[in-house]
Amino acid sequence: MSLAEINFDGVVGPSHNYAGLSLGNIASVSHKGDPSYPRAAALQGVAKMRGNLARLGVQGFLLPLPRPNAALQETLALDETAPRQLLAATWSASSMWTANAATVSPAPDTKDGRCHFTPANLVTMLHRAQEWPDTLAQLSLAFGDTDHFAVHSAVPPTFGDEGAANHMRLCQGHAAAGVEVFVYGRPGGKFPARQHEQASRLVARAHGLDPARCVFIEQNPAAIEAGAFHNDVVSVANERVLFTHAEAFADQQGAYDAIRAAFPALEVVEVPSEAVSLAEAIRTYLFNAQLITLPDGTMALIVPEECRESASVWAYCEGLMASNGPIRDVIPVDVRQSMANGGGPACLRLRVVCDPGKVDPRFLLSEEKADRIEEIIAKTWPEQIDPGDLGAPVLAETVINARRALLSVLELEELG
Repeated sequence: MSLAEINFDGVVGPSHNYAGLSLGNIASVSHKGDPSYPRAAALQGVAKMRGNLARLGVQGFLLPLPRPNAALQETLALDETAPRQLLAATWSASSMWTANAATVSPAPDTKDGRCHFTPANLVTMLHRAQEWPDTLAQLSLAFGDTDHFAVHSAVPPTFGDEGAANHMRLCQGHAAAGVEVFVYGRPGGKFPARQHEQASRLVARAHGLDPARCVFIEQNPAAIEAGAFHNDVVSVANERVLFTHAEAFADQQGAYDAIRAAFPALEVVEVPSEAVSLAEAIRTYLFNAQLITLPDGTMALIVPEECRESASVWAYCEGLMASNGPIRDVIPVDVRQSMANGGGPACLRLRVVCDPGKVDPRFLLSEEKADRIEEIIAKTWPEQIDPGDLGAPVLAETVINARRALLSVLELEELG
């Protein structure tokens, strides 16, 4: 097989709104009640995908889930007495953040030599807990070749699982056997610790991973309290490199030692708190970035534009580019609509190492397909949504028809 890392980005759905549903996500809560711009959000996402397609030669996507969720509305018995937040949950476009779609273990890491997926149950938040059955259906379609892929059901409730946002993989090259790092939180803090240790361990067992090549690390409770609701807000890994904030883990040096014991080639690029405070790292999403290997073998960090607008963060980035370290370029992208709801470039993508030829081609991007997606978005996505608009029958019809139009142009009507 010819293995490559493919980023599968979520197309931002037509119901994208700012209802402030995510406790512990500072951006989401701070923008609660603001008008959202679904059309602009989706076009920003496609532009990011086009950039990666040009840089890497391959790019995938996952599609918005059905919204408003009529089945959840019925289950919640919504009427005029129900809290407004329950209604808003059924309209959530949070599946756009495909870093939470699943945990992925590539074939070189697994006992049976297949690429394994476990969709995240996301049970901590109602608006996200509704996602996994539809995500499972989409993953089962995109990765339906059972000779090469295994798609599992979600981890049982009680054990919260947030997918790839709390999972990192280190390797000498994407096609080589890797060491998988699972980051979990301890309950009892100011904000929910969304990733349960036992969920991570269950996924590792289900994927058939070698225990000697798995590392389980506790996230720093102070980072969670500061707004790092997922590990990918304070750390990102690529091949041999771990790019991390100095306050990412409960035992920072212990985490490095544990990873290095399983993966001696580890190269840590640690950002000290004196250079970039934890609060500023979270505000700008410096670490919620895509760390990618370019065709020439060098690495680039794709960060939000907000990083360039921060004096301390951009000074660090300039120093990073001037150094002789593994990260040679820092590329800002505009994903402001996603950022306002708490999702940067890393949130918007799920990394899958596989043979592109084994993926359902309908889920792989081309320039021509990007043109078609943008055309549908420009014609059918709402320009603006105010939280008070949620529940309006006219808006519901617009959102439903917009998604159907996208499914039709991509010949994916079976996801309807």
